[in-house]
Amino acid sequence: MNMMKTLRTRLEKRAAYNRTRDAIAALPVELAVEDLGIYPADADKIAMRAVYS
Repeated sequence: MNMMKTLRTRLEKRAAYNRTRDAIAALPVELAVEDLGIYPADADKIAMRAVYS
């Protein structure tokens, strides 16, 4: 049973990572850089930190 819980948690985190990464990557560059101070090209790193840290 514990293995199923672990698998479910990992799948949920992976889905959250994918959603976060896609949302950041889809931001217009001007908005991301000027207003948020992030670069859409760093979407993988940002999403990884947000979900897994």
